[in-house]
Amino acid sequence: MTTSSIALQEAEAILRKLTPSEKAQLISRAVSETPNSFPGIEKTPGVCGGDAVIIRTRIPVWLLVNWQKLGLTDAQLLEEYPTLIQQDLNNAWAYFAAFQEEIENNILENEQA
Repeated sequence: MTTSSIALQEAEAILRKLTPSEKAQLISRAVSETPNSFPGIEKTPGVCGGDAVIIRTRIPVWLLVNWQKLGLTDAQLLEEYPTLIQQDLNNAWAYFAAFQEEIENNILENEQA
């Protein structure tokens, strides 16, 4: 077994013990150390104002989060956006957990527009 696979197993064991808030903090730190590398999410200057979007789409994370806050379920979102799959929503929720302030600001900016 390699050193990296042992470290990964140890990290997975620790991850299971973390609270959701601690996991979000860990994700945020990991992403900050690997810019432009969040699973299933991309930010491209000039596309949707540079906001975080679901990869291979122009569907902003803030839009999905806002719909969820308004009461739409994952099933309803998948019906409304047939190009999405459940993993896309999971990625959006994880991104929101890691970058809540960014997404909240995006929602506010778009409500004011």
